[in-house]
Amino acid sequence: MHCLGKRLIVPEVLDTLPPDQARASLADLVRINRYWGGHSTLRSLLRQNVPDGQPFSILDVGAASGDMGACIERWYPAAKVTLLDYLETHLKSSSGQRVAGDAFRLPFRAGSFDYVFCSLFLHHFSDDRVVELLRDFGALARKAVLVIDLERNPIPYYFIAWSRPLLGWDPVTVHDGAISVEAAFHRRELEDLARQAGLRSPEARVFRPAFRIALAAGSA
Repeated sequence: MHCLGKRLIVPEVLDTLPPDQARASLADLVRINRYWGGHSTLRSLLRQNVPDGQPFSILDVGAASGDMGACIERWYPAAKVTLLDYLETHLKSSSGQRVAGDAFRLPFRAGSFDYVFCSLFLHHFSDDRVVELLRDFGALARKAVLVIDLERNPIPYYFIAWSRPLLGWDPVTVHDGAISVEAAFHRRELEDLARQAGLRSPEARVFRPAFRIALAAGSA
């Protein structure tokens, strides 16, 4: 079982689909975030790292449909949230500041945001590319880099396929769910990649039963 060994990176189907075929799986991802720990992990990560009641700016990289950014705007009305995704079509249902762009060629000046954030994004890339991304995030962030990603664990590996008869997941979600977990992280792996990127004092925490890892690290 690959989810018990080293990370295995396999391209996900969702990234290749036209908008009409991607819509159902994107909706599944929002549902997973809402009911299976994505939003609650985000709330904990922000509470631990963002001063309450103060305005701040945050870039959400690989934002997809923008549901995590929408949570930030709802919980922190003074926040200025910018969403970035490689596919403009993913951002069409989101509100606020939206930018279609490449995470490896971020179209912003150094220090443009207080925080740079990504969710369920880094596992798409090899370790070397993750280090490259985190280094660039650190250059953009004045305060901290915040990350949420999957924990590589057998339970989330099987969850989507096992629960499909009851919860009706789209076939793309079933396919991509398992390979996403194979490409996911252990806590110390993510901390080590952040250190390699030059980020300061990276600290990751595992959230179960969400099987998410939340990382906070000082900007470079």
